[in-house]
Amino acid sequence: MTTPWELLSQEARDLAYNNNAAVAESARLNEARIAASARFRERARAALDIPYGPDARMRWDLFPAEREDAPCLVFIHGGYWQRNRREDFCSLAAGLCAHGWAAALPGYTLAPEKKLAGIVKEIEAALDWLGANGARRGIAGPILLSGWSAGGHLAALGLGHPSVAAGLAISGVFDLAPIRDTYLNEKLQLTEEEIATLSPLRLKPVQKRLAIAYGTAELPRLVADSCALNAQRQAAGAPGPLVPVAEANHFTILDALSSPTGALARAALSLMAA
Repeated sequence: MTTPWELLSQEARDLAYNNNAAVAESARLNEARIAASARFRERARAALDIPYGPDARMRWDLFPAEREDAPCLVFIHGGYWQRNRREDFCSLAAGLCAHGWAAALPGYTLAPEKKLAGIVKEIEAALDWLGANGARRGIAGPILLSGWSAGGHLAALGLGHPSVAAGLAISGVFDLAPIRDTYLNEKLQLTEEEIATLSPLRLKPVQKRLAIAYGTAELPRLVADSCALNAQRQAAGAPGPLVPVAEANHFTILDALSSPTGALARAALSLMAA
């Protein structure tokens, strides 16, 4: 029988969201992705470090396709809204770029320098910029908004943006209330208003296609959030599949996007073909 959240010790609550502790090889997997992303940025046709706003992290890495009207993967990095960089996730674009897609990765200011509500506004500003300026940078096709972990949360929130055609939320956190009870809140300092207005599970579903993906070897809280958001959307008639990636943990699930034949690359292709 599962212990109710309110009866868990502080240690148990912290471990419920600690992906690095749950995956023994997380450091090696992160280092491999960072190295692959550096190689991808060096070799790809790209416009790098393009500002969309005044702050240091408000920058795009843009990877236009041969066709200006090709679909574009916009990928938001994770790190519980308080760590990581867009530059270290560029290799995830390789799978869909192999199918002729464009890709674009936005950076954003991290907590505690900015509150979560401010981070969400930065992603909105990034999408505004891409909608207004993408064509002159060679990116004018329909946008699939995606992200992993905290980026999955931000992608789900950004689905309603007018520039976005569909979404792919990977390993996201969709109810922020439990996060407030963990070590993660030291920098986030979540407010009641943020929990109410920035938790996708507490909002009316957007009626656009959203695939919600998780690894079957992920932490149970993350699996539960993905399943709950899909169930909520299905009940509201909102389109999009639940995509369990067999045997994937919080880090290896990204292989399913970076590979042209991976389950998440295939899901993305299906979303934009619908």
